[in-house]
Amino acid sequence: MSPRVLPVLPERPLPGHAVCLDLRTPPAGADDPEAAVRAALDVPQPGGERRFLVVDEADRLVAHQLLYERLSSYGPAHVVCLAVGARGERTLSRSLTLRPPSAGVLWVFDSTEDGVPGEAVLRPLVDVLSTPEVFDAVLRALGEVVHGVAVPAVRVLEHDLTDEARARAWRQAVEGLAGPDVPAGSISAEQVPGALALLLDEGVPRSLSGHRWLPPQGRAGAGLAACDAAVGEAVEGYHRIRGPAGLLTGAGRSVDLPADLERVTEELGRFRTAVADAFGAAGGTRLTAEHRGMLRDRGVELPELPREISRAGIVPALRDLTYDLIGKGLPLRSVAARLSALSARTAPVGSAARLARLDAICGPERLRRLGARHPFTAGGPRPVAFAVTGLLALLAGVWPVLGWVLGPAVGVLAAGLAHLMLRRRPNRSPDGRIDGGGATGAAPRLFGGLLGGLLGAGLGSFLDLPGWAPPVAAAVAVAAVVLLALRDWGRAVDEWWARADPEEAWRILREIQDLVVTTAVHDWLFAEVRHHCSAGAGAVAGLLRGLAETADAHGRPHAARKADRPEDGPQPAREGGAAPWSWEDWQDDGDGWGEGPEAWGDGTEDGLWSDPAGEAAGPAAPEPPPPHGAPDRDTGGPVDGPLSGPVPGWLERRYGDGGPALVDTLVGDLVAGTVLILDRCWAGIERDPGALARAGHEQRLSELLDETRLRLERDVAASPPPRYEGLGDPDALTSLAAFTDRSDRPDAARLTGVAADAVARLLLAEDDPGRTVALCGPEHLRLLSHDPLAARQVRFVPEAMRRGAAGDDIWRGTAEEVVWTGAGRHAGILRLVPLRTDVVHTVRAEEAGEP
Repeated sequence: MSPRVLPVLPERPLPGHAVCLDLRTPPAGADDPEAAVRAALDVPQPGGERRFLVVDEADRLVAHQLLYERLSSYGPAHVVCLAVGARGERTLSRSLTLRPPSAGVLWVFDSTEDGVPGEAVLRPLVDVLSTPEVFDAVLRALGEVVHGVAVPAVRVLEHDLTDEARARAWRQAVEGLAGPDVPAGSISAEQVPGALALLLDEGVPRSLSGHRWLPPQGRAGAGLAACDAAVGEAVEGYHRIRGPAGLLTGAGRSVDLPADLERVTEELGRFRTAVADAFGAAGGTRLTAEHRGMLRDRGVELPELPREISRAGIVPALRDLTYDLIGKGLPLRSVAARLSALSARTAPVGSAARLARLDAICGPERLRRLGARHPFTAGGPRPVAFAVTGLLALLAGVWPVLGWVLGPAVGVLAAGLAHLMLRRRPNRSPDGRIDGGGATGAAPRLFGGLLGGLLGAGLGSFLDLPGWAPPVAAAVAVAAVVLLALRDWGRAVDEWWARADPEEAWRILREIQDLVVTTAVHDWLFAEVRHHCSAGAGAVAGLLRGLAETADAHGRPHAARKADRPEDGPQPAREGGAAPWSWEDWQDDGDGWGEGPEAWGDGTEDGLWSDPAGEAAGPAAPEPPPPHGAPDRDTGGPVDGPLSGPVPGWLERRYGDGGPALVDTLVGDLVAGTVLILDRCWAGIERDPGALARAGHEQRLSELLDETRLRLERDVAASPPPRYEGLGDPDALTSLAAFTDRSDRPDAARLTGVAADAVARLLLAEDDPGRTVALCGPEHLRLLSHDPLAARQVRFVPEAMRRGAAGDDIWRGTAEEVVWTGAGRHAGILRLVPLRTDVVHTVRAEEAGEP
């Protein structure tokens, strides 16, 4: 073949594929063939199936016998050798090691087309043969032909993405994984597992609902009891004094409401001081025995940590929350924002921070307002009192003669009752030590009663009333004065009590008790748990941000590639044997073999291969890595993608702009892999959140990104990710089984945007050898077997092309011998044409000069 300018092997071994190695003469400074064999043997192969695809020079097969034997040194191995022959070779010598059933040889001759380097012919062929399903089918077919040696004739379709579509899909997938920068999020108790909800809603676990946090024998408990008793005594005195007995009898003389209210204020202040002392004394991120003792001295009794929450349950709850947020489709940075909010809300701030809330509940201003002295006012508006009393006195004064006494007497009675209310007002201590002052309107009643009584007496002198009317009127007037006085007394006492509001102390006590319970639970009992939760959530948030940054670094645009796509359509087959051939062209007489192109057709392609959509097939070939351990390419460049330059005539490339399921599939693969990466971090967070090693997880994400991009380049992510083994906690991912199981893949058309109709037509076409192109020159055709039935054919199609609703129809009637490959972007036909029996020679070791 033409001098090698590009490598033909994949950049790195693909999982499950045959291990590829090149034993041809390496360039100066590259690894020798023995190093290539050693490197191939070090590549792990799953399931004990050892497959090797070897590219070698046809005239070196015997010389490399020991290298082929070494491939089986670790156990039975299957070898397919792609022997590259020169134009002048007419025989092939091989060792016993390359015989069926464990080995076979494909003899490829130098049939270089104009402008198509030999490596561009070998690279897609290596990609096809390294697929395990095709490898096994070819090896079985070689076992059925003479000597296990055949010349391949191929026709291959390649479905791939344009460079712009690949770069765009990769960028969108990485953005879907990492997400944009978001501000600090928010999180509520309803959005987190139960173990974390207890840390957010400031509630009390049910098992602690009956606990006595402030026992009566303690300092705070005694202050609470004294304040409660003081309020109770004040309420009892209020109920004794507000009735008729409080005004008309001496029942209220033993009641000292102002002193009771003063005592309430003092006891409430003492209780607040005791609670503030407890808040300021205890704190920190861990409740120790010393803290418990200090709180007990101050009257706060703490129980043991309740069964509803424990330090050991925090990390599993964080794990469930993280997986739940990821499972809802949130990108890494959004999940990190939620976890940062959780970390901030659960961070222990210490009980001293509750002092501000204590001041808001029972600060000096509220105590001053509770102990303030309020005046006692009774009798209502003074003009009304004057008019009502005058009217009642007028009724009593209509009694002839007696009315001159009874009328003014009603006024005196009303004024006397008003004065009595003033003397027995509830805001005045019996000894006069405390007096809030007051007014009851005695004077307006007195003057109104005198004036009304005199008018009534004068009016009664002129009225001729029945004998019973004046006594009744006088009785009604007296009763009305007394009842109105009692009503005014009750209303006035109630109004004063409402302004003083000593029962507010009970509300304050309840609020302080609730604050004490909240502080005891969340700042003291849960201190260590909250610290562990805050540190763990912060560590996971930081890890997710680091993973997002790592993903961003891998999501940068690919390096630009030159001349990836030609502007013209598919190039026609050229001279030198690349044109279709048929069995009818063969002749028994060697003199009949033509050397010019007229003996092999005009090189035009069959109509089957025309692009129905008018889409130009680009003459690109896969870009290989540097051979024999040369330096790796830039990580920003493409991996296993199409090369610049022409392609052989037997390879047709169809490029799509990406299907509707491509980005979602890539994002799903990346997110599922990230979840599996996070599975390794939880044990470290449980031990010490601050010592979480992010570098290792970021390295694993880099490997995940490289593997996903490799599958994007290799087969547009049609193959599922490799199965992840060694889960730290498989039960934790049970709820995400449907999310992390990526074995169910979309069909190829929804990934590439290219329909599989052309592939279906190729496989459903009649078995015509002319549809394939032999990888040999016209001068080599005389070396092939003349028996058309001796050839073997392998039809291969990626499994992704027959998935989906449309695939069931277009593949109906397909031959049963089609090989459905699990990965790859190539589909087509591989014919194995055997050689004549005298062309292949089997050489033993001693014949080859070996000891």
